[in-house]
Amino acid sequence: MDRQFTRIGGLIVKILIDMNLSYKFADLFNKKGIDTVHWSKIGAPNAADIEIMEYASKNNYIIMTCDLDFNIILSITHSLKPSIIQLRTQRISVEQDGERIVSAIMQNAEKLEQGAILSIDLKKARIRLLPL
Repeated sequence: MDRQFTRIGGLIVKILIDMNLSYKFADLFNKKGIDTVHWSKIGAPNAADIEIMEYASKNNYIIMTCDLDFNIILSITHSLKPSIIQLRTQRISVEQDGERIVSAIMQNAEKLEQGAILSIDLKKARIRLLPL
């Protein structure tokens, strides 16, 4: 059975969920038509951030994380990919925050495809184009 994904601005957004976030985000995003996989389905749970970034770049994924190390790596390397969705809160709940995060992703899909960091906190979402 073929999975159907939502085209956002003509794009099919692909999200790779980092180990530090619940796999339930992948379940929600896939139900919303966003092609999403949790890192635990792809690689080792203790994989280095650079390995995750290389996989995401090679396979056109956007990384969703609450780990600031990805931003640091992008800053040091001046890379354009992969894009990062940075959740900037200690309290992250799929049930309470999932819909707001999906909305922010859909609103910023084109910039994420170009190369960007989307920071989402409890009050707002901000986007910054790459390179840093």
